[in-house]
Amino acid sequence: MSKKDPFRFGTVIQRWAPSRLSGLQRTLLLFVVLPLLLLTALGIRFGLEQASQFQQQRLKNDLELIGRAISIPIGTALGENDRQAIELALGSVFVLGEVYGASVFDVNGVRLASAGVTESDLTRTAIPDLIVSTGEAQQGFSQVGGRHLFSHFMPLFDVGGNIQGLIQISRRASDFGRALDQLTIIAWAAWALLGLTIICAVMLGHYGGVGRHVDKLLAHMQQVAQGDHSHRAAQEGPTEVAALAEGLNRMLDSIEQARREVDEHRAAETALLAQLKDNEKMAAIGGMARGVAHELGAPLSVIDGRARRLQRSSGEDSPQQREFSAIRAQVARLTSTVKQLLDYSRPAAATLRRTDPVQLTDSALDAIKPEFEQTDIQLHNHYQPKLPALYGDPARLELALLNLLRNALQAARSKVQITLESDSEHLFISVSDDGPGLPEENLQRLTEPFYTTKAPGEGTGLGLAIVQTVVEEHGGTLTLGNQATGGGCARLQLPTHRGADA
Repeated sequence: MSKKDPFRFGTVIQRWAPSRLSGLQRTLLLFVVLPLLLLTALGIRFGLEQASQFQQQRLKNDLELIGRAISIPIGTALGENDRQAIELALGSVFVLGEVYGASVFDVNGVRLASAGVTESDLTRTAIPDLIVSTGEAQQGFSQVGGRHLFSHFMPLFDVGGNIQGLIQISRRASDFGRALDQLTIIAWAAWALLGLTIICAVMLGHYGGVGRHVDKLLAHMQQVAQGDHSHRAAQEGPTEVAALAEGLNRMLDSIEQARREVDEHRAAETALLAQLKDNEKMAAIGGMARGVAHELGAPLSVIDGRARRLQRSSGEDSPQQREFSAIRAQVARLTSTVKQLLDYSRPAAATLRRTDPVQLTDSALDAIKPEFEQTDIQLHNHYQPKLPALYGDPARLELALLNLLRNALQAARSKVQITLESDSEHLFISVSDDGPGLPEENLQRLTEPFYTTKAPGEGTGLGLAIVQTVVEEHGGTLTLGNQATGGGCARLQLPTHRGADA
């Protein structure tokens, strides 16, 4: 017996306690074991009755045989009136060891000779008359000297065939029940042993064939109930138990599938709620941006125009020249902020088209090149050969690249690099710098609107938020991180034209 499936007798015995009997065990005991025991008990009872009748008949036949054996010598001795021969013949019956008494009576019931315990007088009984009238032997039970006896009476015939007397041979009535009592004890003991054997066989058979597999199935169900929803029951044991295990596994699979569907629906609802909040936020920002642009656009244009005219009218080395330049710089900063607000709140492009990534990148580099020329930062680009086309809005994508390049320019010490790579389904645009890098603890918040790690007055916190919005419009992802060699890196993953078509 393997260690994986122990089948210990002690374990089975413990399960026989009445308080721990399973429903199937009680059913087996009630509808299988109990009828078997009742049938065997009825069979034993019928057998004992037959054995009792057989035993009684055998004992009676023994007395009849003894009576016939001595009837001839006693009849001869009685005809010759030889009492000594009669008594000698009567004494010979005790040699068999089963006779308790023997007597000879005349036709009137007067005892002529006796040996052992017998009736002393039959004159007041009907036995002599019955024997004389019928010529047949008679039997009966009687009390003699306080003893319960069974007697067999036989007629004695003379030479002419006439009845000249009768013989009584007696034995104790307890002889009839002694052997039967012993047989009864043996029979009921055998029945009890048989019943215990049947119960043991049924219980052992139930546990070995069904019970242990049901226990394992219950253990599997308990493990699932404790939270292990990925657990599945082993399909072993009888066909019915294996079918139950298979049904349980199918039910668990259905529940797991339903749970996944619920989780997916919940995630979709969460995404829709988040999108709704973003749309509400974008709508609010858009309304604010339009209001700001309307309220500040014209005054800023007037301020910038008048400052420019005053700047032209003043001398080049006059103090007013520097003041006018500072005024125009602040106006340009406010104008840039308003433009970023408008870019962030602009609705997503309704129509996406095939776009060349190299042409898109070169256009962004041309637009930002004057800003690089005012610094000592070097701009490097590296394009993988035979890049696939993008599927998107070139204007929005160029806006995202300009924001990434501008952030890299502000953080770099000496160089900024832009790289284009692709795989079978995606295009990767990486913008990296050799600056101090991005703060690891705040990477998740860098794309939040108006959140910035720059010093006050140096950023609005909308650059990366605009990039995130544009990337989401195109079904891509934005990844922010730091390079192993130092400096920050922003990586765009965008679907290619053939991937989008598929």
